[in-house]
Amino acid sequence: MASPLESWGTYLKYSEKAIEVFLSTGTRFPRRIIWAMGLIKYAAAKANVELGLLEPRIGDAIMKASMMLAEGKLDHMIVVDVFQTGSGTGLNMNVNESIALKASEISGVKIHPNDHVNMGQSSNDVVPTAIRVAAVSETMERLIPSLRGFIGSLNRLASRTGDVIKPGRTHLRDALPVTMGQEFSAYSDAFEHSLGLIEGVLPYVRELPIGGTAVGTGINAHPRFGEMVVNELRKLTGIEFHIAGSRFRAMRLLSDMVALSSVLRTIAIDMIRLCQDIRLMFSGPFTAIGEIDIPQEVAGSSIMPGKTNPVTIEAAMLAAAQVIGLDSANSYANLFGEFELSMAVPLIGYNLVSQISLISEAMNKMAVYVIDRVVPLRDRARELAEKSPALITVISPIIGYDKATQIAKKVAEGIPIRQALREVGLSEEEIERILDLRRLTRPGIPAKEK
Repeated sequence: MASPLESWGTYLKYSEKAIEVFLSTGTRFPRRIIWAMGLIKYAAAKANVELGLLEPRIGDAIMKASMMLAEGKLDHMIVVDVFQTGSGTGLNMNVNESIALKASEISGVKIHPNDHVNMGQSSNDVVPTAIRVAAVSETMERLIPSLRGFIGSLNRLASRTGDVIKPGRTHLRDALPVTMGQEFSAYSDAFEHSLGLIEGVLPYVRELPIGGTAVGTGINAHPRFGEMVVNELRKLTGIEFHIAGSRFRAMRLLSDMVALSSVLRTIAIDMIRLCQDIRLMFSGPFTAIGEIDIPQEVAGSSIMPGKTNPVTIEAAMLAAAQVIGLDSANSYANLFGEFELSMAVPLIGYNLVSQISLISEAMNKMAVYVIDRVVPLRDRARELAEKSPALITVISPIIGYDKATQIAKKVAEGIPIRQALREVGLSEEEIERILDLRRLTRPGIPAKEK
């Protein structure tokens, strides 16, 4: 079978060979990473021209071609698989050759992928820089806005369900009452903490190793090259990137990326917990809990007319599971490599950008199609709260042990607690005071209050 790069001749000879020797799984680098590679090649060419190391005509052509790559106009030429050499050399050379070919067409001069496009660079500092630029950009443009929006939706839901009394449940067994708002506020608080963790780890990921070249010493790059590239990346992205405090660290370890991945795992875990709770509250509507309704946009069943299933919730759970799995891969892959270089660069870069995309989309859809649409079924929730045998815990000190024991027996027989209280001789006024479920959702000792 003919190579997809054959028509470009010797310009893409490394890329053509890479297709043969690397894995061919069809797993391509995310657009965000290719965009980052284009920006880095643009910034590198500009720095080399300003340093007097690269002829302006060649540098200008490389910059134009690099920006075309960043804009997605050369994506058809980026053919290497994610599952390749651990340094990401396959990606770097595919990018170098693609830019060289396009820059040669632009300038009418033969531009070399190594001598010109890759001047002052190595795959070992370029690709670790690119995956960080991609991850930080994706985090700031997608993840953080999605997370803030999701927290806002949860806060609004907690506020509008703050007066909905329902039974608490521990071990999936009936417990003392809570408000629905208290339950949802737990999740908004958890996601707020995760937002803080993301903002805490981002400065670490913004440290870039560009200019370290092959082993971190900076040999074969101008001493000012790395700082000039990073300054240009700041202008191009609007993000405060910095030269890594230790290029040696940023090239041999991807621990900063794994730290960000671990926060995504935490978000995914909390997302699954939230989804499970909402699914249970939505279960029924007649034969299970049924404390909330969620209007659905699509049919839930292909065979049962009118059945609505929590489809968006389940999609979010699958995305969250994938995020957790990719985090496990990142943690393990960060062990790969010896001495000066990580051998997990393309994999962790691909995984992290994918994780950010997945969890951001999950939060967006959950906010719009689930959280913002939850309808509390107040009467049903209160009915279940009044049926909870756990209420005996707080009733006993008020009405006495003997009467409480009688009530417990009646409740065990299926008699509603309100009726059981009547049957032991309590007035409606006393019953209303005892069954002030809202009071039971606040701190204090009801038996000691008058």
